[in-house]
Amino acid sequence: MKLTTPFRSLPVAAVAAAALFGVTGSGHAQQTEIVAMGAASLAQVQGPVFVPGADPRFAQVFAEMNGAASADSDLDVAAIAPVEQAVRSLGSGSASYYADRFNGQRTASGERFSNSDLTAAHRTLPFGSRVRVTNPDSGESVVVRINDRGPFTRGRTIDLSRAAAQQVGIVRAGHGTVELELIAD
Repeated sequence: MKLTTPFRSLPVAAVAAAALFGVTGSGHAQQTEIVAMGAASLAQVQGPVFVPGADPRFAQVFAEMNGAASADSDLDVAAIAPVEQAVRSLGSGSASYYADRFNGQRTASGERFSNSDLTAAHRTLPFGSRVRVTNPDSGESVVVRINDRGPFTRGRTIDLSRAAAQQVGIVRAGHGTVELELIAD
């Protein structure tokens, strides 16, 4: 039996229902009851739909479940430092960009090329790799996804889509020196 709910994950909805409505226990029968209760109540809603952000009980329960501070605490969210992405320098090289005639053609990865996407071609990096391309003269940078093989012009390291080339400022010259960093997922 497939259950359809507005939640992406029914177990999360079941946990929320259990926490909010006081269902306790941890046995299989109890878990089944929680899931059934959550699905049945969601399927039969005819009035206003529960909006998690609007109910203070929801925030409190999930803050406690995750070990986070409650909304009433002195936690300064602005002081939390963003997680640094792991990067590996690939050195510098010459970048160029795709001519308009390649727009709509298949890339080596099988997808259609679009000059408006932030994509690039590299000879050896795996498809799907994300690379930060930085123009050392201007400091402008862009993160591109590798979806093609190339460039096949001697001395070139990476071919950028036109959108990516515009962001790093090499469109006017047609090519330029860039620094490359592989971004780990």
